Amino acid sequence: MERAAEGTDQHTNAGGSISLSAAFEDTEPIGRPRGQARSFLAELRTVHRLPVSDRAADLVELVVSELVTNSRKYAPGPCLLTLVLREDCVEVSVWDGNPVLPSVLPPDPYRVGQHGLEIVMAAAQAFRVEREGVGKRVTAAIALVDP
Repeated sequence: MERAAEGTDQHTNAGGSISLSAAFEDTEPIGRPRGQARSFLAELRTVHRLPVSDRAADLVELVVSELVTNSRKYAPGPCLLTLVLREDCVEVSVWDGNPVLPSVLPPDPYRVGQHGLEIVMAAAQAFRVEREGVGKRVTAAIALVDP
């Protein structure tokens, strides 16, 4: 598949999975990764004729926003956003160079801020955090259609 935008690769691999990867500097507006997610989902709908509910599209965009924002806040330097179609889900994955794993705080309606991972976990069918050789990767799977 053609290069989608500068710094972004979108492709279908030999195994048939559809994915997008894009690197973002911590100075770029959050609208850019959200826009990449919107474009990826639009391609799933129009080019690949896959059902993507409006709710799922909103959740993917929200999860992208939360994970990229967390990366920028806690890990100086670039981050890598990867979106991969896996069966009936889109896996949203964000890598950054900070090896410290995020803490998921218990729900607290009186706490101001630090609800990002709480929101991501509520939206996702699956959630995982992995330490990598350099940094970490946070991944959330969002169903393409409503249950």
